[in-house]
Amino acid sequence: MTLRIRSAQLPEDATALATLAWAYRDLLIGRTGHVPDMVERYYSKTSYAALIADLPRIHARPLGDILVADLDGDVVGCAMYYPHPSGPCEVKRIYVSDAARGLGAGGLLLQAAMAAAKAEGHTRMVLDTVHTLTEAIALYEKNGFQPCDPFYDPDPAFANTLRFFDHAL
Repeated sequence: MTLRIRSAQLPEDATALATLAWAYRDLLIGRTGHVPDMVERYYSKTSYAALIADLPRIHARPLGDILVADLDGDVVGCAMYYPHPSGPCEVKRIYVSDAARGLGAGGLLLQAAMAAAKAEGHTRMVLDTVHTLTEAIALYEKNGFQPCDPFYDPDPAFANTLRFFDHAL
């Protein structure tokens, strides 16, 4: 098996990216049952479908990118980054399919995003996650991310569910 990280090739990778993004949403729904309004607010089917269609624009080069984990020609993971309106570079939607779990794809995606963002001149990377994504939090901490104050104003109804991290690049 050969696992490599590369920039997404669009439109060729669009279907695989959409599949991964919907699987990520399903994971969030499963892990945020204690705050069902959060999923509806940020991940309703209609708004999420629009977001998926807009990912290539949101993460457009040269200040962002969509990275994929390619396992023997199949896209099995993704990570995306872009300049957050508050200033730092934000990494989003790091997700690896069940087919690639345990192969280190998540760490490779995160490290590739950090390296690419640094090469593009970003000096700080931030992310947010929910406290129930313990595997993701362990990945972020393993790669040097530290808890930080929110880099946006979270809805008070969901503030206790969210965790914020940053890393100097």
